[in-house]
Amino acid sequence: MDPLPNTKNCFACGLSNPGGLQLKMETDGRVVRALFIPRREHAGFSHAVHGGITTTALDEVMAWAIIATTRRPAYSAEFTVRFTRPILLGERTVVTGEVTSNRRNRLFETRGEVRNERGEICASATGKYLALDPGTALTALEDFPPEARDYFTGSSAM
Repeated sequence: MDPLPNTKNCFACGLSNPGGLQLKMETDGRVVRALFIPRREHAGFSHAVHGGITTTALDEVMAWAIIATTRRPAYSAEFTVRFTRPILLGERTVVTGEVTSNRRNRLFETRGEVRNERGEICASATGKYLALDPGTALTALEDFPPEARDYFTGSSAM
């Protein structure tokens, strides 16, 4: 698996956002994977992760699956998540995402899941994403460190 770039400020993958998830993602070119160990500030109930945090981690990894396969950033347009068991604070989880359909590099369908350290599925999701228009894509790249922008070089999205 190869590492993917991180932004500076994004709540999900921004390494300079102390309250964020700080997901460090990697890919084999098809599947994107991130380790997520939730902290106390990610709690819903005192012992478990808030469902919105779980959804955010899934959304991020699924969006990055589009970037990893096409080098095109995209926004979520529709998202369905199913929670099957709580994620405990401090529990080591793996979040994965992949593209299941690519309609002319404009509309993408994805799926993702969160598994705990025992390999049990805690949440699964499907989503539809729309590619950013070229102007918005360039603006989005401003949050990446200069060296990370090279990841998108040659992208038809730019």
